[in-house]
Amino acid sequence: MSNVATRLITLILSLQNQPNQKAATLANRLGISVRTLHRYFAMLDEMGIPIYAERGPYGGFSLVRGYKLPPLVFSIEEAVAISLGASLVGEMWGQPYLQAAQGALAKIENVLPNEQRNEIDWARQSLVATRLHRADIATLSPILEQLRQATRERIQISAVYQGLSNEKPAKRKIDPYALVFRAGWWYLVGYCHLRSALRTFRVDRIQKLSILKQSFNMPVDFDIHKYLEDEFKNQPVIRARLKFIPEAANIVHSNRLVWESIEENADGSVIATLTAPDLPWLASTTLSLGNWVTVLEPPELRGDGPQVGASHGGFVLKNSADSQSSEGTVENNEEQRRILCQNRLRKIKSLKLRKQKEQPLSNTSPA
Repeated sequence: MSNVATRLITLILSLQNQPNQKAATLANRLGISVRTLHRYFAMLDEMGIPIYAERGPYGGFSLVRGYKLPPLVFSIEEAVAISLGASLVGEMWGQPYLQAAQGALAKIENVLPNEQRNEIDWARQSLVATRLHRADIATLSPILEQLRQATRERIQISAVYQGLSNEKPAKRKIDPYALVFRAGWWYLVGYCHLRSALRTFRVDRIQKLSILKQSFNMPVDFDIHKYLEDEFKNQPVIRARLKFIPEAANIVHSNRLVWESIEENADGSVIATLTAPDLPWLASTTLSLGNWVTVLEPPELRGDGPQVGASHGGFVLKNSADSQSSEGTVENNEEQRRILCQNRLRKIKSLKLRKQKEQPLSNTSPA
């Protein structure tokens, strides 16, 4: 058990549920010495919760007669919600809050009637949330713990961060405002001194992290929920129109929230519009769809735009339906497909880097 307050509450509950316990039994349960246990008895007495002892073979320590902690009254649904919530905390955070979540749940279950406990046991086996992360939580836990500490104490951090569109990682000094778990990834929201603006950083892209000694003051008007709501409103958006063959229409229909719009065609094919902040993200997503799609727009993603070059078209991202025959040989050669994919992404990243160098930094530039 982690601290004195936790042990004191556990001691009260233990004596309330089972009077006349031996000092050695209580001390062993709390993981403390008998001498420390007597000091806890004195502390409870000062708090108005006196402990008395009865001598003899059947004696022991008990709460003063008639004293009981006020009971926690939960409905069955509330009890299950607390249990599921504690499980989610442990699943999402890993080590930083795993033991705390388990300890809180154990204390609550200790005072619940059998009906609620039976319902929790059922929920634990039947209502399961797992593998919420798209990155290894065991690897992230040390970084998350450092970020949680820096965020709580409002201390600046230094991070070596690998941005998606950057060829090499860059060192950033950041005022950490909040940690956000979204769509399977952990993000850090904070003020980036390199960009002189608020930025959102994906935690698994932080290669090295150190907590500095300099503290910071978070703006009094900063609202993390408002920030997340408005995060992408002022950022540039690139739209891609993808035509899915009839056999792959279910991919679109089963993920409707992904698409900005969906158009049904008479032959069973579907045209879906996908939005993203940059071409590399669109290219990566579209390439993963394989031969199910034909890219209609934009030209840069199709491979026939002036910046990318038509020579890098093909692969699974077809320029149009009539180009399939000329690309058949390429599609049957896995090594060539891999090379073409790499060339496509390299060209798009190069284009983006060139555009960034030509434009001054702004609040809407990517982290």
